[in-house]
Amino acid sequence: MKNNANMNMTEGPLFKKIVLYSIPIIFTGVLQLLFNAADLIVVGRFSDIGALAVAAVGSTGALINLIVNMFIGLSVGAGVKTAQAIGAEDPDAVHRTIHTSIPAAFIAGILLTVIGIFGAEYFLTLMGTTENLLPLATKYMKIYFCGMTSTMIYNFGAAILRAAGDTQTPLRYLTIAGVINVALNLVFVILFKMDVDGVALATAISQTLSAVLVIRALMRRTDVCQLNLKQLHIHGRTLLGIMRIGLPAGFQGCMFALSNVILQSFVNSFNNDLLLAGHFASGNIDGFIYIAMNAFHQSALNFTGQNYGAKKFDRIGKVVFISLASVIVLGTALGLLCYAFGEQLLSLYISDPVQANIDEAIKYGLLRMSYLTIFHAICGMMDVMSGVIRGMGLAVPPMVISLIGVCGVRIGWAYTIFQIPQYHTIENIYVSYLVSWAITFVAQFILYLFALHSAKKKLRLSLSQQ
Repeated sequence: MKNNANMNMTEGPLFKKIVLYSIPIIFTGVLQLLFNAADLIVVGRFSDIGALAVAAVGSTGALINLIVNMFIGLSVGAGVKTAQAIGAEDPDAVHRTIHTSIPAAFIAGILLTVIGIFGAEYFLTLMGTTENLLPLATKYMKIYFCGMTSTMIYNFGAAILRAAGDTQTPLRYLTIAGVINVALNLVFVILFKMDVDGVALATAISQTLSAVLVIRALMRRTDVCQLNLKQLHIHGRTLLGIMRIGLPAGFQGCMFALSNVILQSFVNSFNNDLLLAGHFASGNIDGFIYIAMNAFHQSALNFTGQNYGAKKFDRIGKVVFISLASVIVLGTALGLLCYAFGEQLLSLYISDPVQANIDEAIKYGLLRMSYLTIFHAICGMMDVMSGVIRGMGLAVPPMVISLIGVCGVRIGWAYTIFQIPQYHTIENIYVSYLVSWAITFVAQFILYLFALHSAKKKLRLSLSQQ
């Protein structure tokens, strides 16, 4: 099957291909994070409200993820179905998937825009956002969600490109959008004296540009992944196939985010804006480590998807080993490095007229990093196994495991152990993350072994009947 990706995932040595495939995804993810990091840094250092603005923007993160993740999950389904169809050499299925995905992304974006604009203040109030942060956080969310249609289109388009083996195109276009985002941040905040509204507007504009460029890339392809706007059509059975994989993934993401929102409400309950500033700043630094590891989740998802479609199950085991080893090495190295330079990194985000406030916020950020940043590789291992299992076409079982292992553990921890007076500390909230990651990884690995054994058994039975 001819394609423009210049990478055959179903043949040849895997290690070099997985690494080469993952590197552009790492840089792409870092640029995406820079959108938000630029928001935090610019408003923290150049706006008149400093640390308060950092806390306001940061306080929206868990809620935005909660609202958006269901629809982002559908892009996972689109990517998996595209990868499996390419591996099975079924051009008609590839065509139907692509031309169903883009209009579905547009509709999802419109729905999210309506939800975000009209529900921002209500949802932020519900999760216990403090009164001095609520007006700023609401303003940021409403403007941010105006760019949600572009966000959805970009995510669906990028998922299709990656399923075809093209990770460089999203990187190139996101680089352009990222530079524009940072430039607009500076213009709106420094020149026009805006605060959170300026950085939200800059993000929405840059996201729109990245969506336009990705659609252009799909239209200019010459293989089966070419997009023709005149042929956009939601094919019912194809959409159901995307939803069968995507909705459980999205629901799982929502439950992850819900557990984070609940835990965030407990963090908010300490009613300490400096703690929040340090907490959100260190969380943003962790995001860079997560993105680097998540590239191998994407690799595992698509390499597994193509090899599963081609029925080359032995290669899937090699994909798992290489991906897990990569996140362990990369996640641990980056975690230790970030913690070693934690004070300097946190100081990029936090600014305040009072030096004592800066020192206090950095102290809280370093505390979080000592628990979560150093051991972030466990989260990467969990995500790799989730990608492998979804690449094999399983959707509901990994969702159930994650709901119990991540959401159940975190929420249960928050309402039991955390309520004991001597354990009612911010440190105990961080411990709940580590425990939930480890439990979920072990359960997912066991599920993968059973699923791979079942797939091999079905293949042997099919071959014996021919």
